[in-house]
Amino acid sequence: MSDKLKEIISTQNEQQNTDLSQLDDVVQLVGFVIGEEEYAVPILAIQEIIKPFSWTRVPQVPGYVLGVFNLRGSVIPLIDLRLKFGLQEKKQSDDTRFIVMRHGDDVAGFVIDRLTMAIRLRKTDVGPPPDTVNGDDTIIEGVGKQADKIITILKVNKLLERDF
Repeated sequence: MSDKLKEIISTQNEQQNTDLSQLDDVVQLVGFVIGEEEYAVPILAIQEIIKPFSWTRVPQVPGYVLGVFNLRGSVIPLIDLRLKFGLQEKKQSDDTRFIVMRHGDDVAGFVIDRLTMAIRLRKTDVGPPPDTVNGDDTIIEGVGKQADKIITILKVNKLLERDF
């Protein structure tokens, strides 16, 4: 487990002010920024959060698939979420991270602009996807309401679907 992921889990544990009977009412997420928007995925779907390093380009894949990288003997596809979401390419900065997500046997790395924080939301603060998205085919799991902001919660299984 990466140091950054351990830090997020540690921070989340410190913020935990609920007793065990209330844990079922809480959704635990990791937040990140792509462009100007904040997104989140369930914390248990994250295998690692790492600083960017070199990868190998692969021919004849969609433009948002940057290539593959080797993570302790496993070859993992690397997907730029900016490009997948239709945003312009951006040069990587000190804040850029690779998030390795897993759902069952599917695993991929995703380039994000910036990691935000561990997020704990009550299930009552998570609403359905907006009416503007296409039902079951959307990558949006729901919309979380936190203080003065809205966080789009993504479906990890949809992010990991291979269309290449």
